[in-house]
Amino acid sequence: MNILNKKEPILLAFGDLGFLFLSLWLMILLRYGSIPEVGTISTHFEAFRLIFALSILVFFIAGLYEKTAIVLRHDLPNTIFNSVLANTVLSVLFFYLIPQFGEISITPKINLFIYALISFGTLIFWRMFLFPLFGLRKKENALIVGSGVEMKELAEEVNKNTRYNLSFVSLLDLDTISPADFQVELHKYISNNGVTLVAIDVDNEKSSPILPYLYDLIFSTKVRIIDMHTMYEDVFDRVPLSLLRYGWFLQHISVTPRVLYDILKRTMDIVISFILALVSLLVYPFVYIAIKLDDGGPLFIKQNRVGQNNQIIRTIKFRTMSMDDAGEKENQNKNSLTRVGPFLRKTRIDELPQFWNVLSGDLSLVGPRPELPVHVAVYEAEIPYYGVRHLIKPGLSGWAQLYQKDPPKSLANRDLTRIKLSYDLYYIKNRSLLLDLKIALQTIKALMSRSGV
Repeated sequence: MNILNKKEPILLAFGDLGFLFLSLWLMILLRYGSIPEVGTISTHFEAFRLIFALSILVFFIAGLYEKTAIVLRHDLPNTIFNSVLANTVLSVLFFYLIPQFGEISITPKINLFIYALISFGTLIFWRMFLFPLFGLRKKENALIVGSGVEMKELAEEVNKNTRYNLSFVSLLDLDTISPADFQVELHKYISNNGVTLVAIDVDNEKSSPILPYLYDLIFSTKVRIIDMHTMYEDVFDRVPLSLLRYGWFLQHISVTPRVLYDILKRTMDIVISFILALVSLLVYPFVYIAIKLDDGGPLFIKQNRVGQNNQIIRTIKFRTMSMDDAGEKENQNKNSLTRVGPFLRKTRIDELPQFWNVLSGDLSLVGPRPELPVHVAVYEAEIPYYGVRHLIKPGLSGWAQLYQKDPPKSLANRDLTRIKLSYDLYYIKNRSLLLDLKIALQTIKALMSRSGV
């Protein structure tokens, strides 16, 4: 069950287009001092329709259609401002620098910047003041039944987030409540608080005695019963760790060839990585000079990583450390960043040679990041089911790199890697071309903002 209204992103997109067109109309009104005529609007629209399309793409990359509810938080104006600015820059590149698009006239050119200022104001008005009116709806009172930290995380996230049309009025902990008490408590909340939805951890052994009672509720009341883990995955975009049992993997993870997806994904890898690998060659001489002037060491570093089906692959990057420590703790104490290393890492220039790994087929553009063999040995011994992430080809960027707020660094970290695994499993379970495209676009955003991947 998706507890976010699926129509809201569509409404937002159409609303954005409407207010972008309104911004164009207001720009013409302000620029020429009279009500715009149909012919004037039509002339301008010929050029601005491309800008409208670019705007929606930029908004998507910026996360303005995400269920994280950024559109209703305090940083919305800053996000919209950055998006409008990015779209203006792209528009300038199209209409000022590319001759083919320059034939589509925006006259005078100042109109583009007037439009940008107006669109920022209209989008703020639409997103902050008008759109919430469409989203106003009575929240559904719900009850969550389960145990552990994930139950509390889910309840806290849903209750503090105004975009979800649910409100958990209480948490019933299966570790502390008896089946008999559960029936009494549930009846009380249905009667007194109007609970119409129960999210329960159906995989918890302690829930078995109360499942027949919940089954009867389907026929006797308007209460709906849903799986707590399904809701958790929908909200957090990762698999709840407590769910990981053999049965879950047998049900959700498959390596059966998906011919169309596999062909299209590999085609995308080859075409995009080939273009980017060739373009990136322009940077190589400058990196070579910088590294040689720094410490005179080698340009590249080649490392063993664990690839698909636990095969060892050799990845190549521009060298940013004084030596290759291979993840060994004793070597890391002797290792250090070169003077140019921080810049290469911050700008992600050190990653550019890995496009050749994608071309060779060792990596994909999108997939779980490959780990050092020494770390994999630790994780496979300490984290159940860790090896599942090696069923598919690793990638330059992945779901975990985009959404894990506190990823593990150079040293092996069991707790952070368990969380990373939950994101990797979400990707393996739900992978598709659309999800790959989303990750690719979000990666571009992260690289451009230097927020890191």
